[in-house]
Amino acid sequence: MEEEKMRMKERRIVVSVEESEESMHALSWCLGNLLPENTKCASRILLYVKPPLPVYSSLDATEYLFGGDAIASMEKYGRDLASSVMRRAEAVYRDVNTNVSIKVEKNVGTGDAKDVISTAVDTLGADILVMGSHDYGFFKRALLGSVSNHCAKHVKCPHKIVKQPKHVQH
Repeated sequence: MEEEKMRMKERRIVVSVEESEESMHALSWCLGNLLPENTKCASRILLYVKPPLPVYSSLDATEYLFGGDAIASMEKYGRDLASSVMRRAEAVYRDVNTNVSIKVEKNVGTGDAKDVISTAVDTLGADILVMGSHDYGFFKRALLGSVSNHCAKHVKCPHKIVKQPKHVQH
């Protein structure tokens, strides 16, 4: 009986999406691999994190350096980018044929991606976090940091970091 309840329970899978092909590959992988036949319903939560606008110590300095039009333009660019990423993610959903009912929630956060993702996973009650990997080498990872590495160490739910296959060139 308990097993039946678990199969009927809606699985909450958070998929971190962003502009990269690696991110969309991870979403596609998730759709193809995390929906067992006996699962009645799954909830996919798409999470996109916008970088914050620059913060200055004085609002007067911000207005002086960036007029109201410039700040509004930066905010609009962030909203447009988030919408673009979500449209790409929806296209991935349409391309994957599945018999399972999938409910999709879209969430957009603002801030440092590793912190926003880690917090959102807890807040959203995720059963698993799926994210892509840029597969940076040692030096790039040391300089830029790795969001997926940070999340793998800090999230409290199971996680899957999906690497995009390398294309063989002849």
